[in-house]
Amino acid sequence: MATDSSPQADQPTQPPLAAVRTTSREIHGRVRTDDYEWLRAKDSEEVTAHLAAENAWTQARTSHLADLRERLFEEIRSRTRETDLSVPTRNRGHWYYARSFEGREYGATCRVPVSDPDDWTPPTPAEHCSHDEPALPGEEVLLDLDAMAEGHEFFSLGGAAISPDGSRLAWAVDVVGDERYTIRVRDLATGEDLPDVIEGALGGGTWDRSGTHLYYTTVDDSWRADKVWRHTVGTSQDADDLVHHETDERFFVGVGRTRSDRFLMIAAGSKTTSEYRFLDADDEAAGWQVFAARVEGVDYNLEHARIGGEDCFLVLHNATGPDFELARTPAVPTPASAWTPLIAHDPAVRLEDVDAFATHLAVHQRSDGLTQLRILELGQGPGEGVTDDYLVEFDAEVYTVGAAGNPVFDQPVVRLGFTSMAVPASVYDYDVRTRELHLLRRTPVLGGYDADDYEEHRLWAVVEDGTRVPVSLVARKGAAADGPVPTLLYGYGSYETSIDPYFSIARLSLLDRGAAFAIAHVRGGGEMGRRWYDDGKLLRKQHTFSDFVACAQHLVDVGWSSPDTLVAEGASAGGLLMGAVATRAPELFAGIVAGVPFVDNLTTMLDASLPLTVTEYDEWGNPEADPEVYDYIAAYAPYDTVTSGPYPPILAETSVNDTRVLYVEPAKWVARLRASVPDRRPDILLRTEMSGGHGGVSGRYKAWRDRAFALSWMLDRMGLADVTPLASGAPSDPAAPTAQV
Repeated sequence: MATDSSPQADQPTQPPLAAVRTTSREIHGRVRTDDYEWLRAKDSEEVTAHLAAENAWTQARTSHLADLRERLFEEIRSRTRETDLSVPTRNRGHWYYARSFEGREYGATCRVPVSDPDDWTPPTPAEHCSHDEPALPGEEVLLDLDAMAEGHEFFSLGGAAISPDGSRLAWAVDVVGDERYTIRVRDLATGEDLPDVIEGALGGGTWDRSGTHLYYTTVDDSWRADKVWRHTVGTSQDADDLVHHETDERFFVGVGRTRSDRFLMIAAGSKTTSEYRFLDADDEAAGWQVFAARVEGVDYNLEHARIGGEDCFLVLHNATGPDFELARTPAVPTPASAWTPLIAHDPAVRLEDVDAFATHLAVHQRSDGLTQLRILELGQGPGEGVTDDYLVEFDAEVYTVGAAGNPVFDQPVVRLGFTSMAVPASVYDYDVRTRELHLLRRTPVLGGYDADDYEEHRLWAVVEDGTRVPVSLVARKGAAADGPVPTLLYGYGSYETSIDPYFSIARLSLLDRGAAFAIAHVRGGGEMGRRWYDDGKLLRKQHTFSDFVACAQHLVDVGWSSPDTLVAEGASAGGLLMGAVATRAPELFAGIVAGVPFVDNLTTMLDASLPLTVTEYDEWGNPEADPEVYDYIAAYAPYDTVTSGPYPPILAETSVNDTRVLYVEPAKWVARLRASVPDRRPDILLRTEMSGGHGGVSGRYKAWRDRAFALSWMLDRMGLADVTPLASGAPSDPAAPTAQV
C-alpha cells in the first residue's frame, strides 16, 4: 500500500485547512449553506496563496514518488518516437502532414505537392530525418508550432484551414488556456502574414468557396457559442458581418463547409434539438436558408451528397426512433414529413454520423457496444441509388474503428483509424473500388513492444436493476493467473460521449508492472445507443454511479481485482462520477483520481451566469426552476454529499484557467473533505496547474510529466511503486522476480 517519506525541513507538515466563511441561500424552501464559496475569487491573493499551499502539500505528500515520476516520464519518452511524421492526407493539390521533433514540445504542419493526380497512395517519408531536413521532397512548412509557442507558458493550436484554392492559410491560437482563440491569415505564395487579426474566436475559421471570406464563431458572457461572423480578408474585424445570432440560451452554434465545397452550414443545437441553415455557393443570392425548423426533441445532422447524378441532402435524425435514421431529401429546405429513409431506424444499431463522397457513403455506427464502419456504394447513373451496403470487418473482440481525415469529395478511398487497448493506433486506407484494406501506419512503440504480450476482454457487470454494463479490460497475459491484480478502472458517463477502447503508451507503465486497465462503459455515455444516454442523465443520472460501482464490484467478484488495489479515475463529468462513488462506495477503492472534476454541480447549475449552465439544463436539469431537480442533484452532488467518512485517498487535479469546469469546484470539494474527514486529511490532495486549461498543460513533454505524476500516485496506491516493469517479450508470471506484486 502507499508509503510516506519524512517531509523535508522546508516542506509543510500539515495539510492546509481553508477558512470557513459561511454563506447561505434559500431556494424552494430549502436552506443551503456553503462554507467555501469565497474560493471563487480567482484574482484574490488569498485564493492564490491557498492554491499554492495545496500544491505544496501535494508535493510534500508525494515527495517519496519523485524518483518514480522521473522513471515513468523516461519510460513514456523512451517508448515514443520523438521525431516522427503523420500519414500524409491528400487535399486537392497537396499532401498535408504533421511532424514532431526530438526535444521539442510542439511540432510543425507541412505539405508537399501531389505528383500524380491518379495515385492516392501517400508518399513515404525519409527515415530518421532531423528537424532541419525535409521529410519529403518539396516540403513546405506551413506552421512551426514550437517557434510560435516561444515565450508562452501555454500554447494551443485551435485549428488550421486551407482556403479551397490552396493559396491561404487561416489558423487559430490560444496562449492562455481559456479557449478564446486569435485567428490570423497567411498568404502561402509569399509566406507573409496578412494584417487580419480576429480576436476572441471559439476555435478556428471556415473558408467560403471563393477563399475571400472566413466564417467564425464567438461566445457570450456565459461561454456559449452564440454568434457566427463573416470576415472579409484584408479588412478589420470591426467590419465583420454578423451572420447569425442564436438567442435561445440552450442552443450553441457552429459553422462549417461541406466536403463538396458547395454549401456552407450553420448548425444550432441544444442537447436534444437541432436546426441547420445552409448557403448555396451556386446560388448565393438565395441567402441563408433554414433546412428544417427546430422541433423540440428532434436532433438531426445535415450532409450534402450526390446520388444517381442528383444533388441531395442526407439527414441523420431521431424523428423516427432514438437510435437515428439516415434519410435523403432534395438539396432544398425540406420538412421532416418529406424525409425519405435511406437506412431505416434499427434499435440494435446506433447511427452516429455519415460522410458523403462522390461514389460512396461512410456511415459511423455502433452495435452491442462496439464501433463499426459501414460503406454504402452509390450508383452513378440517372435514378440509381445505393448499390451495395456492407461493414468493413475487423477480427477482434474489443476495438475501436472510425473514418478520419477524408477531406476530398471525389476520393476513392476511405482513410480510417483502428485501435484497441493492446494494438497501437493504426491508420488504414480502405479502397472502395477494390474493397482492399491497406495498413499505412501503426504508431510505433519503441523498445520491442509486442501486442501479443497482452490480453483484452469484454466483461459484463449486472446492476441491481438488471442492466448489463460492458467493461473493456487489458492486462499482461497471465496477469491474473495467481489471483487478483491491481486495476485502474476508468469512467465518464455523460453527454452521450463514448469512451471506446484505445491504446496508450503511458498506460504500458501500469500494465508492465502487473496492473490491469479497465473502462466501465456506464450509462450516460453512448456506448450502447441513445437509450444508454437517456438512462443516465437528468432524473436518471444516478444510474451512472450505480453502474460504475457495479463494474468495480464485478471486477472484484470475478477475481480480476481487489478493493485494496483497485483505483478509480475520471475527468470533467467523469470527475463528478469519481466524487459520487467516493461517497457511495469508498470501501471498493484504494484511491481515486478526479481530473478537472465537476463536483460542485449544484452551485453551477443554480447560477445561469456561469459558463455553460443554461446549455446544460438538458443534461442535468434546472434546479433553480424545479424543486424535484434541485432535490435530485442535491442528493448526489459530491460537494453537497460529503460525509464524515470513510473515504479512500483522493488526488484531485485542476487548472486555474479552465473555463469549462472552474478550478473552484475541486478546491471547494477538497476543503470540505478535509474539514469533514479528519483522519483522512493528509491523503486528500489537490494539484492545480497554474497555467493550464481544461485539457491541462500544453506541450507533449509537460503532458508526459503531468501524466507521470498521476501514474506514480496510482502505482503507489496499488502497491506497485517499487516493482520493476517487465520488458516486452518477457514472461508475465506474477511470481517472476522482476514483476512480483
